[in-house]
Amino acid sequence: MTTFKDPGQVVAGIDTHSLTHHVAVLAATGARLGDREFPATPAGHGAIAAFIASFGTVSRVGIEGTGSYGAALSRSLRAEGLSVAEVIRPKRAQRRRGKSDPIDAYAAAEQALANTHLPIPKDGDGVVEQIRALLSVRRSAVKARASAMQQIKSLLVTAPDQTRARWRSASDKQLISGLAATRPEAATLSVVAATTTALRILARRYQHLSDEITAIEADLHVLVHQANPELAAAFGIGITTAAQILVTAGDNPVRLRSEAAFAALCGVAPIPASSGKTTRHRLNRGGDRDANRALHTVALVRMSHEPRTRDYVARRTTDGKTTKDIIRCLKRAIAREVWHLLTHPTPVPDITDLRPLRVSKAITIDTAARHFGHWSITISRLERGELRDDNLATAYRTWLATLPNATPTKRMLTLNTR
Repeated sequence: MTTFKDPGQVVAGIDTHSLTHHVAVLAATGARLGDREFPATPAGHGAIAAFIASFGTVSRVGIEGTGSYGAALSRSLRAEGLSVAEVIRPKRAQRRRGKSDPIDAYAAAEQALANTHLPIPKDGDGVVEQIRALLSVRRSAVKARASAMQQIKSLLVTAPDQTRARWRSASDKQLISGLAATRPEAATLSVVAATTTALRILARRYQHLSDEITAIEADLHVLVHQANPELAAAFGIGITTAAQILVTAGDNPVRLRSEAAFAALCGVAPIPASSGKTTRHRLNRGGDRDANRALHTVALVRMSHEPRTRDYVARRTTDGKTTKDIIRCLKRAIAREVWHLLTHPTPVPDITDLRPLRVSKAITIDTAARHFGHWSITISRLERGELRDDNLATAYRTWLATLPNATPTKRMLTLNTR
């Protein structure tokens, strides 16, 4: 039970809906002081703050649905200086007293009064909110594009022989560009014309969605680097993966009290699954599944390309761990690393000088790669900021600084702009 220093303090609970919000107020003793319904408008939000304050000093406001119907209200009350907590909606089995707006509002107030560790709502008014809006649109565009390709392949299965023969050996890229450029007869003239028309429409839809996705990803690249450049520079974390992690954490990652809490939020906290002489943990199927998928992607990338992770996998495999167990452990470790990147961000070292410095020395990427024993693409990605390796960047810069300046030839300039 919360201890109040001021007996005049009150706690409020709010049941949110699309058109109205129902507010209930409790005293520090749990006594019911009053409840009222307000419109879900900016004016109604101001009236809610005044109504709650009329009963005394407001200690906390518990709101249901701070990520949906209560998002605007939560932002408004926090702007008024009130402490807002997110209240979890009760399950159906817990609603033994019935269901109504006043009942739900008082239940929210009782949770806010009894529990001092309720989740802190996301701010929803910064760069991460911009990322969330774009990421949701990209997700639907990717699904629609995949659906368009599936429809194209399905239509070709039952298409007339001449249409099937024309596109039988075409790759997906050739198929889309070729179908989009066709000029069929009117669809009402024949089966071939109708089928080709349908295929052209789907191919052009695919191209339009691809352009949409490319434009969204360009905006996400800018916003993610603006929100947390260190997260975007971490090994194995791409732009869309970083975007999803940022959306899960919100504009105010300080609300994540610990790395264990973040692991639980992402559904990667280990769950005991021991019995008798068997001591083990299993994968967690709770939490934010989109965040869980993002961490899973990072784990797979690192298992394939990061030497440190590959050594870890080999060691745990020798110990008798299954692939699922190894991935579970990796996701938990990655969650710990990501939490530190979210809550304790540090500046990313500047690497924009590497490419101009290499050009001034008339050194090709291939030459630099051979010197350090890496693939050319590794040096290229390092110079473009797509790969973060502080030790390699420092060694690369030091090596280039020791080389004499040279006047690059026309061919050298061409090689260096690859």
